[in-house]
This record gives sequence, C-alpha cells and structure tokens, in this order.
Amino acid sequence: MFSGEYEHTVDDKGRLIIPAKFRSDLEAGLFVTRGLDGCLFVFPPDTWKDLSEKVANLPLAQAGARLFSRMIYSGTECELDKQGRILLPAPLRAHADIESGVVVTGVNSRLEIWSQKRWQEITIRMEEESSSIAEQLADLGI
Repeated sequence: MFSGEYEHTVDDKGRLIIPAKFRSDLEAGLFVTRGLDGCLFVFPPDTWKDLSEKVANLPLAQAGARLFSRMIYSGTECELDKQGRILLPAPLRAHADIESGVVVTGVNSRLEIWSQKRWQEITIRMEEESSSIAEQLADLGI
C-alpha cells in the first residue's frame, strides 16, 4: 500500500526521483500515465495489469470508454535507474503542468505525481469539502 506525501523536483532532462519509501514496490517496473484531476498516475506492474485488463474490456462503442482508454494507454512503461529516478516524457509533464517542483503522493494501489501548484489547489479543495465528503461516505459504511 502506498501512502504519504513527498516534495521533489524534476530535473532539466525530465527525470524524477521516486521517494525511497516506494522504490522496493516498483523495482520490477512501473507504468506512468495521465491521471484524473490533472495529475499523473504511477502503477506497479500487478496493479497496471489488473487495470489494463479492465480498460481493455470497456465497450468500444461508448465514446467515453474510448477516450478513457486513450488517456490510460497513452502512458509509458518505466524502470527505476540506479539513483531511483524515472523519466517523465514531455507530453505527460504537459498534461500535469509539471515544470520543476512536484508532489508525489501515495494513494493505496498507485502513486500520483502533481505539480506543486495543482497539489496546493487540490489540497485546499480536499480541506474545504472534507466534511461533506465524509457525510457521503458514511452512507457507504465508512
């Protein structure tokens, strides 16, 4: 399970150091793709395989399914280098508005990579809406 929040920077070549806490779970590789809400999603191999199979079974006739498939599959497979870094391709950095400073967050089965600006915005939103979200989740028994 991934959890935590870590600030890092992307170097001039587009490389990002993955927090040491997460590296052992990503030694076998990882998949980085466009995420929801303007971030990047990072999946370990097993999680990526499960998600990929579900996306592959979405109905081709539904426009939303086709768009979601394109979004998810337009990512890239990566491996950690000896310094624990990955290369974030320019189109993925552009999607997430990443220039230099980023926040890497653990979200259970995946990591999310946020530009610092967008992370600040989503954090404000989380804090403002946390009570109403908790009330909605209470109906689910959480």
